[in-house]
Amino acid sequence: METAAGDFVSPYKLLLRALTLIPISHYLLLAFFALIVFVYNLLEIHILQDIISGFGGGHVSLTFNSSSDLYREVISKCHLLYGRYVATAWLSSPHLQTILLNVLVKTPSFSYKREIFRTSDGGTVALDWLMNSDVLETSFQINGTNTVADIPLVIYIRKIAYAMAKHGWNVVVCNHRGLGGVPLTSECFYTAGKSDDLGEVVNHLHRTQPETPIYAVGTSLGANILVKYLGEEGVNVPLVGAASISNPWDLLIGDRFFTRAIMQRFYNRVLGNSLKGAAKLHQEVYARLSDWEGIEKSIDAFHRWASSARLVTNVSVPLLCLNAIDDPVCTDEAIPWDECRKNKNIVLATTKHGGHIAFFEGTSGKDLWIRVVEEYLSNLHASSIRKQQMQKFKDLSSETL
Repeated sequence: METAAGDFVSPYKLLLRALTLIPISHYLLLAFFALIVFVYNLLEIHILQDIISGFGGGHVSLTFNSSSDLYREVISKCHLLYGRYVATAWLSSPHLQTILLNVLVKTPSFSYKREIFRTSDGGTVALDWLMNSDVLETSFQINGTNTVADIPLVIYIRKIAYAMAKHGWNVVVCNHRGLGGVPLTSECFYTAGKSDDLGEVVNHLHRTQPETPIYAVGTSLGANILVKYLGEEGVNVPLVGAASISNPWDLLIGDRFFTRAIMQRFYNRVLGNSLKGAAKLHQEVYARLSDWEGIEKSIDAFHRWASSARLVTNVSVPLLCLNAIDDPVCTDEAIPWDECRKNKNIVLATTKHGGHIAFFEGTSGKDLWIRVVEEYLSNLHASSIRKQQMQKFKDLSSETL
C-alpha cells in the first residue's frame, strides 16, 4: 500500500495499528468467551440442549429380546424405566456428575458386621454385613414370619446398602481381596476379570442359607466381574437375579478410549494412581512375583480375557444393565447391544446423559440408578421368576447329590 507521499506501508503494520486501537477490555471479553466455549466442550456440558428441549430430558432406552419373561414380568412394571431422565440442571455434564459423585451421594452413618472368608487358594475376602434390623426399628417380616430364609439377600457396595436395608433386605458387601483393610494372604491380587472370589462367596452364601433368595449388584469394574461370573457359570449360578451399573464391558476398547481426549487421560491417571496406592499396601507380596516383562507383553490378551462382553450370551439369570451413553469412563462403543438383545435373560437400559455410576436428576440431585435397582429387585423378588429360579437351584442340587 502506498501513502499520498508515495511511501509504501505494509498492510500488516496497518492491521497491527488497528488492533492496538481496540480496548483491552474487548480482548479480555473475547478470551473469556473462548474459555467458556473451551470448558463447555471439554466437560461435554449439555445445558443449552436441555434449555432448548425445555428440560424435558429423554426416555430411558430399553434393549431386550421380544420373548423375554424378565421384561414382561418385571421390567414392564418398573415405572422409573418408563419415565424420562432429566439430568440435574447444575450437573448438565457427565464429568461433573462423575467427579461430584462422592460429594453428592451421602448415606447415614452405620456400621457393618465383618465376616472373614477364606478362598480355596488361601486368599482372604472381607464380607461386610448390614442386616435390615440394624436400620429398621422393627425387623422386616414377609408372610407373617421372621426367619432368615424369608428375607432376601443382596450382595453389593455401601452406596445402596443402606437403601436396601431400609427396604427390608439383608446386605453383604463383598470386598476385593487385598482391600477393605484385609491383608493379602496369597500371591494373588484382585483384577478386573477375577471372578473366582465372587463365585466362591456366592456359593458360600447359598450353602449356608440354601432357602434364601440371593441377588447381586455390581458397579463399574465390579459390574464387569459380576457379568463375567454370570457368563462363565451359566446355569450353575445360585442367584435369583442381578444388576449391572456402568459396566465397561470391553476392557480393550476401554483402554483405547482412555487415551483419546484430555478428560479421559485425566481419568486414566486418577484411576492409575488409585491402583498404585492399593499396590503399595502389599509391596512385599509383589516383590515375590516374577516375569513382569511377560505381563506387559500380554496386556491386550488380558483385556480380552477380562472383558464381560464376550460372555453375555451365556448369562442365564435375570440381569438388568444400566449405562449412560455419555459415560466419560466407559464408552458406549463397548456396549454389546446385539448380544444383550439375543439373550432373553437380559434387559439393557441406557440413558442419553448421566455419568459414571451417576444419574443425578431433579433440582435435589437424586440418584436415579439407586431407585431403579430398588424397584427392579423388589419387582423381581415379587415375580414368579424368583420361584422358578429357586426351584432350579433345588433341581441342580439334587442332581449333584
